[in-house]
Amino acid sequence: MPDPSTPAGAADPVSPSLPLPMPCQRHALPRGDGSLALLEDGAGPPLLLVHSVNAAASSYEVKPIFEALRARRRVFALDLPGFGLSSRGPDIYTVERYVEAILTAVRAVQAMSDGRPVAALALSLSSEFLARAALQQPDLFAGLALVTPTGFEAGAQHRRGGMPEARPRTALEKALTAPLWRSGLFGLLVSRPSMRFFLRRTFGGPPDPGLVDYAWQSAHQPGAAFAAFAFASGKLFSPDIRDVYEALELPVWLAHGTRGSFSDFSEAGWTMGKPNWEISAFDTGAFPHFQAPAAFLSRFERFLDALPGDNRQTPATAARAAPHLRIVAGGGERA
Repeated sequence: MPDPSTPAGAADPVSPSLPLPMPCQRHALPRGDGSLALLEDGAGPPLLLVHSVNAAASSYEVKPIFEALRARRRVFALDLPGFGLSSRGPDIYTVERYVEAILTAVRAVQAMSDGRPVAALALSLSSEFLARAALQQPDLFAGLALVTPTGFEAGAQHRRGGMPEARPRTALEKALTAPLWRSGLFGLLVSRPSMRFFLRRTFGGPPDPGLVDYAWQSAHQPGAAFAAFAFASGKLFSPDIRDVYEALELPVWLAHGTRGSFSDFSEAGWTMGKPNWEISAFDTGAFPHFQAPAAFLSRFERFLDALPGDNRQTPATAARAAPHLRIVAGGGERA
């Protein structure tokens, strides 16, 4: 098994050898010396899905949504920098980098969808990145779905004010990624018992076995420790996210569970005064799309169908990649 803390050289970022999380096409979006993985299947209006951020995150986290909606939409799933099938290594992981990764993916999806605005869904902390991306470039988006987003828990009303200057690495992040103990610390964090414990807290009960297995594989790819420790340092949480959420004018659907360790939405009440916001609560943990898929998908599809300009009957344009993409299928690439 490769050492997940082993970095790639600066000019040769680590390329994960993970299997695809579900049958689909894989696009490689060039970014610096590496690439972002964008998965695709289906036909119809474009929909972008973005996984959460944790020690073992990947697009497997959105698999139930991807597989259910590809029969009626052109569905894409993005692996964020440092996670899943995207390049990894000792790079700089910041809020700005993740926002730009989402914007890069949305522009690519638009290029493959005749310029149509893109509906987008994000899980947990990635909801903050998606909201900031949509605030910066609202014309790219049709609407947003935020599933168990951070920034609505007790005390979140204090998360206001401008973003501080981006720090390449905090003191805590430098300490966590020090070569002397990086491998041992990360090995403990991503052991199977540790991952089951975290996912049990996330689900508020037994986690999905397939998610556990894929998360373990993802976390044991070379270079996996760096993005994970950037998250653990706390620097990826936006101190002004309440201002960002309140400034959104696009349609927004907030979905969350009422069980488990991530069920505090006590400060979501302000959205009731916003006509563009809707909230749905499910008797699940933080991943209602795994735990109550029928109820979740029914409500999500109603939200999507109501978005301005959405027309599920419009024939999909024949699948074509934007000029700057490579399509990867079955472990090999084709133009």
